[in-house]
Amino acid sequence: MEAGSSSSNRPLPREDSPLLPAKGNPQILSSQPKTFANVFISVVGAGVLGLPYTFMRTGWLTSLIMIFFVAALTYQCMMLLIHTRKKLEDSPVGGFPKITSFGDLGFVVCGSIGRFAVDFMVVLSQAGFCIGYLIFIGDTLALLFRSSFTLPAAGHKIMGVSVSAKSVYIWTCFPFQLGLNSIPSLTLLAPLSIFADVVDLGAMGLVMVEDFLVFTKQMPAVEAFGTLSTFFYGLGVAVYSFEGIGMALPLESEMKDKSKFGKILGMTMLFIAVMYAAFGAMGYFAFGGNTRDIITANMGKGMLSTLVKLGLCINLFFTFPLMMNPVYEVFERRFWEGKYCLWMRWMLVLAVSLVALFVPNFADFSSLVGSSTCCALGFVLPAMFHYLTFKDEMSWRGASGDFIIIVLGVALAVSGTWYSLSEIFHVNT
Repeated sequence: MEAGSSSSNRPLPREDSPLLPAKGNPQILSSQPKTFANVFISVVGAGVLGLPYTFMRTGWLTSLIMIFFVAALTYQCMMLLIHTRKKLEDSPVGGFPKITSFGDLGFVVCGSIGRFAVDFMVVLSQAGFCIGYLIFIGDTLALLFRSSFTLPAAGHKIMGVSVSAKSVYIWTCFPFQLGLNSIPSLTLLAPLSIFADVVDLGAMGLVMVEDFLVFTKQMPAVEAFGTLSTFFYGLGVAVYSFEGIGMALPLESEMKDKSKFGKILGMTMLFIAVMYAAFGAMGYFAFGGNTRDIITANMGKGMLSTLVKLGLCINLFFTFPLMMNPVYEVFERRFWEGKYCLWMRWMLVLAVSLVALFVPNFADFSSLVGSSTCCALGFVLPAMFHYLTFKDEMSWRGASGDFIIIVLGVALAVSGTWYSLSEIFHVNT
């Protein structure tokens, strides 16, 4: 097909161009340790900060089961993408030698509809992550500096918009984000991703140490199980925390020994699951029913606590343009012939900021994003593409596995979205 043979030669991205191009020079392939680190960086994000609150809502034992279940399901769906690409690239009649991204795969399997489905879910999920970042930054800075200046009384509105400390800090970030998101190339921002991951790991370590110290002084009552509705809520947060499906194909392409990718991916996902389980459980065991939606809000007022919170805010502030880049790729490819469009980027930053102003809770919003978009992007689409590619040679057992994942993904998406929305609107009312 023309789409498969010409996409690599076009100077500007079009309908058949890669959505998420492979990172780095393809001649410099990754070793197994580097692949482990790259997978870790691609998966671990701000969602981990809401896990202790999720443990409180769903029960610690239920949450542990959920985390390992979602990790296993995410691993399986990533491998479905790898197998699907290998099948298409090795096909003697397919003619698809360079499938570098999830969007490419969707286009090869389902044409424009497949690429649109991936585009749509990527835009919603990536924008959702960035909305979560602004919520975290606004809430955290409001707690840190609530005595620094006086705001109008609660419920006060300016031009019909409620004024709060959170909204002030979000609007303060807005002009700086316009500048960062105006940078057409990610080359200048790429080193910030390393800084972001170092801050994440350092903050998680410090939070876990404080959780342990608090737990040794007080042992609050904890619950092992929650209700059915909170189970679906927790699944949404867990899926949000493990979202990294879009990087599976590029990371496998960059690995030197591709036959070992499945093993390295499995080891990384297991390591992340253990880390998430420990972080969530220790946070809940330390603070019990008083666990906040962002665990750093439970930390004391000391210098170390302040530095951790500020570090995480700086981390997410600079991660914002990196996470928005796939959104810009989609919009500029579809509506601006693949050319750089400054005003479109600024309008998207404005839209994301406005949504962040009206969402009251970081963990609730994480559950909504995880349920509504990440389930479809991470579970439904990989299983569907795999089935459509292998259906003529697949046994009933293999087909049943794909259908089970599709049905499960749809069920989790519908139920989790409904519960998350009810929680958000309940908080607002």
